[in-house]
Amino acid sequence: MSAILVLTTVPDRAGAEALARGLLTARLAACIQIGTVVQSLYHWRGEIETANEIPIAIKTRAGLYSRVEAAIRQGHPYELPEIVAVPICNGSPAYLDWITAETTDEV
Repeated sequence: MSAILVLTTVPDRAGAEALARGLLTARLAACIQIGTVVQSLYHWRGEIETANEIPIAIKTRAGLYSRVEAAIRQGHPYELPEIVAVPICNGSPAYLDWITAETTDEV
C-alpha cells in the first residue's frame, strides 16, 4: 500500500467540514486535518490576488487519488482548486496499515 497526503484549500470552515465528512463517509480517507485560516497570494488572470483560505490535508491511499480528486472537484467553489498529492515515503507501519484498513476498495 502506498499512502499519500492530498492537499487542498477551500474558502471557509463550513466547506472544509462538509468536504471532510463526505470523504470520510465514502471511506476515501482515513483522516482529514482542517487547518486554520491562511492567507494565499497567487497569480490569477494577469493579477496578483490575495485570499483567506482553509487548508485541508487528506490521508489516503494512492490508488484512491482519482476518486478523491473527483470528490473535491464536485461542488468546489473555485474554478481551479488546488489539489495536489504528496507521497508518504516513510511512516509508522501500524499507522500506514490503519490508513489501508480505514479506506475502501469499492468503486
